[in-house]
Amino acid sequence: MTQASDGLPRAQFRAAVGTIVIAVGLASLDTSIANTALPSIARDLDASPASSIWIVNAYQIALIATLLPLGALGEIVGFRRVYVAGLAVFTVASLLCALSWSLPTLAAARVLQGLGAAGVMSVNTALVRFIYPSNQLGRGVGFNALIVATGTALGPTVAAFLLSIAAWPILFAVNVVPGMLAVALAMRALPETPRASRRFDGVGAGLSALTFSSLIVAIGESTHSAMPWQTGAAAATALVAGTLLVRHQMRQPTPLLPLDLYRRPLFALSSLTSVCSFAAQGLSFVALPFLFQTVLGHTAVQTGILLTPWPVMTGIMAPIAGPLSDRYPPAILGGIGLGILATGLVLLATMPAGTPDWAIMARMAVCGTGFGFFQSPNLKAIMSSAPPNRSGGASGTVATSRLLGQSMGAALVALCFGIAGDGGPALALSLAAGFAGVAGAVSLSRLAAR
Repeated sequence: MTQASDGLPRAQFRAAVGTIVIAVGLASLDTSIANTALPSIARDLDASPASSIWIVNAYQIALIATLLPLGALGEIVGFRRVYVAGLAVFTVASLLCALSWSLPTLAAARVLQGLGAAGVMSVNTALVRFIYPSNQLGRGVGFNALIVATGTALGPTVAAFLLSIAAWPILFAVNVVPGMLAVALAMRALPETPRASRRFDGVGAGLSALTFSSLIVAIGESTHSAMPWQTGAAAATALVAGTLLVRHQMRQPTPLLPLDLYRRPLFALSSLTSVCSFAAQGLSFVALPFLFQTVLGHTAVQTGILLTPWPVMTGIMAPIAGPLSDRYPPAILGGIGLGILATGLVLLATMPAGTPDWAIMARMAVCGTGFGFFQSPNLKAIMSSAPPNRSGGASGTVATSRLLGQSMGAALVALCFGIAGDGGPALALSLAAGFAGVAGAVSLSRLAAR
């Protein structure tokens, strides 16, 4: 398929959006769907609880290590090729996960699955730029944000439902048929995109993978009571590799780590806003189940119900805020949304023990409203502040910022528990409100950078 001058024809547009919805939804869902099943997987595979964490870590490390390299590769060979290849790898790897017979085979399959997911996530936002007309870019990224946020938030809920009807392999097998459908749609409908003439930076790709994988390992080890030397070694590796990466990228005319884009104030501030906001989300999503069950005494089923208003309101607000960002400055819309999110988090952190369920759900709805209202305009700001030939770098940055923020937030929850004990959830939510407030201030500062 060739690219339309400004968006795709109607029939092709629908099929292209369909493959984005399926693939991005599956990749987002799999960032959190395995967490709920870790105890049963560890038991069936005769693995220790500590070692079973690698079922989650293997996916996350492979994903974040390859996002920027694959985004850069998409600029060279075409976003469509990277997307289709990533989706095919993800689908095959999902089947391999379902057929795994030991922890090492499952972890290896999860690495392959994370690599496939990176192929999808690294270029999906860039593809949106070529699927939608330019005057509807905000609508497109808003819909994309809805799929990512909903998939990530619903992972534990979907896992609980699937585990109630079958054993843990169904968590991965369920991806196979939708994945095959998405590959067929992608090959028929996704547009060909302009290609850069430069060569792929293999050295930069290796240093980028080492930097971000070491960083995620350091963050993860700090949350799992690892020996200090293990966390320190991973952090030191990330620091050294990151320094070498930056020095190498400064000599590149079109760097894989998009230093050229970070020289644009609007892009840099939007990326910082994204990291802070997803740190607030990561803090919240890890702390809230502990607050509801340990502190307030709710059951796991009740906790799932209480968590629901956040993703529901995010899903409602994201497609509303997207079109608004085509008319109003994303800096203002993002600042409003993050202010609402910070307010909801403060209300959650300070609510008394006897708060009725409807009042808890109302607070969760406030958080979801704010997060949904912020995310779409911020995505549009990131993508529109990058020139079209750097859409791959911008798209990779979107996904990398999200995962870094979420990982940072999850690590800080463990720190909050260490400091405050039973008061850890309230402290974590207060810290999340602080991140949201900082993100809101950074968002508004973009008005001066326009």
